[in-house]
Amino acid sequence: MRITSKAGTLALIALFVLAGCGGQTGQQAPAQSSAPAAKAGGLKIAMIAKSSTNPVFLSARTGAEVAAKELSQKHGIPIEIVWLTPPAEDGQVQAQRIAQAVNEGANVVLISCSDAGKVTGAINDAAARGVPVMTFDSDAPQSNRFAFYGVDDVKTGTMVMQELAKQMGEKGSFAILAGNQNAPNLRKRVEGVKQEAAKYPNMKIVDTFYHPETPQDAAAEVIRVQNAYPQVQGWAMVGGWPLFTPTLLTDLDPKKVKIVSVDALPAELAYVEKGLAPVLLAQPTYLWGHVSVTKIVEKIHLKQDVPTIIPMELVRVSKDNLGTWARQLKEWGFTDVPESYLKMP
Repeated sequence: MRITSKAGTLALIALFVLAGCGGQTGQQAPAQSSAPAAKAGGLKIAMIAKSSTNPVFLSARTGAEVAAKELSQKHGIPIEIVWLTPPAEDGQVQAQRIAQAVNEGANVVLISCSDAGKVTGAINDAAARGVPVMTFDSDAPQSNRFAFYGVDDVKTGTMVMQELAKQMGEKGSFAILAGNQNAPNLRKRVEGVKQEAAKYPNMKIVDTFYHPETPQDAAAEVIRVQNAYPQVQGWAMVGGWPLFTPTLLTDLDPKKVKIVSVDALPAELAYVEKGLAPVLLAQPTYLWGHVSVTKIVEKIHLKQDVPTIIPMELVRVSKDNLGTWARQLKEWGFTDVPESYLKMP
């Protein structure tokens, strides 16, 4: 069943939700005005994710495009998603893409911020020129964006650490894999991991390791760290970058190393099946696009109030619900879900 409404979204997520994943706080100055000519000419939404090579953002793009098609038919207006995501993480390029979107007539900008400090000025300039901005996944809370949709990042890090502690029997050395050091959402997740880790006196953080956010770079960093620190028995991954390749399935022994990671897209599910990552905390990344576009239409076209913070709930994926989650991914349009998982209970 395709998600076509807020009620449908909430009903679906309620099937999987981890209780208590609450909202976030952030400061916001009001945006200047609604998008120009929203009723007369439809909506042109510039979508700027962090990286066009990261599968999580490609799924968000799919969700946005599906929502645009559904809402175009429902409201009788053309809604276009213009993909302006840079090929690699770069906050300065994102700022340039925001300016490009405004100059090329976008009505709204939807962005996941690689570096809040580098994009805040561009967001504020867009809002001042009458182009509202919404953020998803990674916020710029000091900017004039009108809304943010995503998980509570500190709590996400806390949940990762809680799950890893269970897998490691609350003892042993572990490492944190953290992606882009400048990404505000990832910094908060690392903060959550460290705060929770302090509650386990028999567990030790070897270090926090950053890397370019590609599957290959991330997997190479994990292997490098394992070779440099053979005492590492666990990984708290605040993003699932290395799990998009099969590399770690052969290079790490699930009897000696346990992983708990954020995200659970099709390529990552083998890590659950093999027991190397017994628990994944999935962001329903398709909904980054679908829910965000829905909220944009509510605000800009329907002139409705939307919350400043729209919380996304995490889904705990393990062998117990691997089949259910795989079928959900299939419903969201993922074509690479292994058939064997679809047949699981």
